[in-house]
Amino acid sequence: MNKSKLDVAVFSPAFLIAAAVALTLIIHPQASQQWANDAMAFITAKFGWLFVIFGFSAFIFALYLAFGRYGRVRLDTKDGEKEYSEVSWAAMMFSAGIGIGLMSWSFVEPIYYLSTPPLEIVPGSDQAYSWGHMYTLFHWSFVPWSLYALPAVAVAYRLHVRKRHFLRVSEACRPVFKGQSDGVLGAVTDTLILLGLLGGAGTSLGLGVPLVSELVSHLFGIEDSIGMRLGVIGVWALLFGGSAYRGLKNGIRWLSDVNIVLAIIVMLFVFIAGPTVFILSMTFNSLGLLLDSFARISFWLAPVTGNSFPNNWTLFYWAWWVAYAPLMGLFIGRISKGRTIRSLVLGTLLWGSLGCMSFLAICGAYALNLELTGVLAVQDILAQQGIPKTVVAILETLPMSTFVIVVFTLLCFVFLATTLDSSAYVLASISTKNLSADQEPARWNRVAWAVILAVIAVGLLVIDALDTVKASTVILALPLIPILLVMFKSLMKQLKQDFGAVLHRPDIIIQTPQQGAKKESFHE
Repeated sequence: MNKSKLDVAVFSPAFLIAAAVALTLIIHPQASQQWANDAMAFITAKFGWLFVIFGFSAFIFALYLAFGRYGRVRLDTKDGEKEYSEVSWAAMMFSAGIGIGLMSWSFVEPIYYLSTPPLEIVPGSDQAYSWGHMYTLFHWSFVPWSLYALPAVAVAYRLHVRKRHFLRVSEACRPVFKGQSDGVLGAVTDTLILLGLLGGAGTSLGLGVPLVSELVSHLFGIEDSIGMRLGVIGVWALLFGGSAYRGLKNGIRWLSDVNIVLAIIVMLFVFIAGPTVFILSMTFNSLGLLLDSFARISFWLAPVTGNSFPNNWTLFYWAWWVAYAPLMGLFIGRISKGRTIRSLVLGTLLWGSLGCMSFLAICGAYALNLELTGVLAVQDILAQQGIPKTVVAILETLPMSTFVIVVFTLLCFVFLATTLDSSAYVLASISTKNLSADQEPARWNRVAWAVILAVIAVGLLVIDALDTVKASTVILALPLIPILLVMFKSLMKQLKQDFGAVLHRPDIIIQTPQQGAKKESFHE
């Protein structure tokens, strides 16, 4: 096998484009903001239908893979134990998949929906509370985690069953691309994937840096400033750059385990210290609403009323998850050796959805209760001062608030570091030729991507506009949809080639006594 080396045709254009975008954000912030917002408006108006169809179809396809004829296919060529225990696997998958976004939105997303509710609901009404809490769970559960599970199966099958030693999307598309995977088509595919991943990670940075800067400023009693935010970026760069340098097992797995422990501590504390009965009631009410309205809200685009809710929220979220889907496919696929397709898909859907829904249900219900009871004017603070100060104000209402804010700040640091060092790891893997499943990309390559992610964070910091951050995700996610479709087609083509005849279930034929002895024809 050839030695792994840098793929210049993929690394150079992606790195240069990312650097150019970051510098443009810094030098021309207003023009960049206007262009991004115009592009997002165009894409959501013309291609919103594509995002909702793709998201819902991904969920159905994931269920088919889990419960269909290929569910028991083992992602390995020999019997043996799984590479990672269930707990470590779930921790790495969950931590890499949600990042700082969960911390940023957990308390405030349902509050946004009170003033701009979906489905033409009256703002501030009782329905706005119920549907706002439910919609938060919808945006972070089954459809998004299906978008992660499917490319993970495609990558894992290529790596661990077909033994194709290339940890990149163009390789997972080879059954369709054929020889073009090594040519221009493969290089363009991997370059688009790199840019999409940078867009998704950039959104995480755009949300996370102001939040952590505000938390640190509150703890130490100093003013939140540009210098403070640059310092946060510097510490983050060192943290996730160091983790990426140490590698998958020594860095990312350790951060993921710490992450889960901190998240459980925060979640349980809010649940116990807050209005427990109200939290439970809101959670189960939202589950009922979600199950009852899942198909309706999955396709709602408000074409007649022109309600901006689906464009501003659902389409943004689906684009954000699509932007991260190739990264998560490569990452989860890499750590899933020895699992079956069923265990990979169901593990991703159930662990991911359960973790997100539990955290969001508890934190969201707590914030809604503060607004409902008048303890804290959460809506007013959010409208006037933004997400970071709102999160701090909510945390201050908890008992032992200083301790809670310290833990929450650590959790924010570690969550984003886990996501970004996973991003740096996968970005380096995609830009490396001949990288086998048991190898890791060059350390300098991983650190280089960590640095460019930090530079993008500075660019987004200069703009300081949530709408622009969201727009960049939608823009870069659109070209990834056809690439993901090719990955899914490639997976099915391989499964049919390898197992189609073996797993075929013919009709059961029962002969009558006149025709001979009764028998059944059934095999797997």
